[in-house]
Amino acid sequence: MRQSILRRATLFLLFTNAAFAAAQQIRGPWRATSKNAQSITGDVAISGEKIQIGFSIFPISQIRPLGATELKATFDLDADASGTGYLYKSNIPATVKFIKKNSLCGAETTQWVVAYTAGRTLQLAFFSSIKPPTFTPDAIATTTDLCGIYTYAR
Repeated sequence: MRQSILRRATLFLLFTNAAFAAAQQIRGPWRATSKNAQSITGDVAISGEKIQIGFSIFPISQIRPLGATELKATFDLDADASGTGYLYKSNIPATVKFIKKNSLCGAETTQWVVAYTAGRTLQLAFFSSIKPPTFTPDAIATTTDLCGIYTYAR
């Protein structure tokens, strides 16, 4: 009985440490590398409770980690892609303009941010719907709420 409790506690600590390390990997400054990131957002930085896009800072709340299937549907990843991703709740007003007076979601407020990191690459997907996005290939392919996907590097 005692060994069983010890094993469970050890597994819990290992899982918690792995989840914490994955969340830490997303945090920090990122340099815009895709053409749309370079022309709309510029560089970004993510901390536990905020995202900085250019010189503007917005609050975000981490909602939950995303599974491999959800990430593959959102970012069109290879079948063997590995990495970690999270869904964040945000509130980035459409009135905020970034590089060349662009906004993230046109005339709509950005409500959700999906972050995916693998190695030294970060991808962000921004959504405008009030409800959380549905992470299936069909839903992502047909949604009108996906504002854009941007790529960054360290």
